Amino acid sequence: MHYTNIDFNKKTILITGGAGFIGSNLAFYFQDNFPESNIIIFDCFRSEETFSNGNLKSFGHYKNLIGFKGEIICGNLNNTNDLERLLDFNFDFIFHQAAISDTRVYDQEIIMKTNVNTFYDILDLTKKNNATLIYASSAATYGSMPSPQTVGYEKPENPYGYSKYAMDQIANKFYNENQNLRIIGLKYFNVYGPREFYKNSTASMVIQLGHQILQGKAPRLFEGSDKILRDFIYIEDVIQGNIKACNAKQSGVYNIGTGKPRSFQDIADILQKELGTNLETEYFANPFDGYQMHTQAEISDSMDDLGFEANYELEDGIKAYISEIKRIYEEEIK
Repeated sequence: MHYTNIDFNKKTILITGGAGFIGSNLAFYFQDNFPESNIIIFDCFRSEETFSNGNLKSFGHYKNLIGFKGEIICGNLNNTNDLERLLDFNFDFIFHQAAISDTRVYDQEIIMKTNVNTFYDILDLTKKNNATLIYASSAATYGSMPSPQTVGYEKPENPYGYSKYAMDQIANKFYNENQNLRIIGLKYFNVYGPREFYKNSTASMVIQLGHQILQGKAPRLFEGSDKILRDFIYIEDVIQGNIKACNAKQSGVYNIGTGKPRSFQDIADILQKELGTNLETEYFANPFDGYQMHTQAEISDSMDDLGFEANYELEDGIKAYISEIKRIYEEEIK
């Protein structure tokens, strides 16, 4: 599907974090729809290193790229020599998805170095190439701000959220000084869909609950999950947002969500319907203090300036995803 009138054929496209969830979906979008585009993926790929919380330091996985025909550079944003490899190309579009995205990593130094310091390098590359830059911001910048979460009213509550907040400020200064460039930040809300499995414990509730159910286990939810609401957005709509951002009326930061929050209980119930099960739900006490009970993207600016509007209701997204949830279960878990 072509979400914009831009012809990406013959264009050179950089996707950082291209072996990750959103990056790999972007890569296949261009490959499938613009077969003459020149796609370069830059990703450090998965290592066995973990943070103090036990989660992997990198989630990029070769299995997300099986069938990809473009160029791949294994490199780390923090490595100057790796970044220098990108100077051999003349990029038309840069999709900057690479980051430490684990909200429960509290090592501020590594997050700020990886997410913030390297952003200056990406901006320099954008300027050198006179490219269009679309970068991943995050709804984590809002912290526990009341719904609907609105750009310009942020209050991050963890190092990851703060790093994305800092990136937005840096981008704002940069495009005010370089008004010939188009630089768009996208604040993703709760994204789910194919190619997220290798994020392990940070993958969405949709696939985690889906696999619980396929194992014959009752889905496990926090007590009161019918009153915990999130703005869940299907990966296809996130790709749409990235593509339409290339044609934005002006540089800026925009929310990418549905604007329609749904409960944790809704996810479990829709999954059971799609999987043909009728298991009880197992509830347990929420162990987190200050847990955010409601997120909802304010998307009027995204609609006006990007032409973005989510096409997938939660029911539609889970229905589209269900065959992949089953495939992953059969091949990776069972």
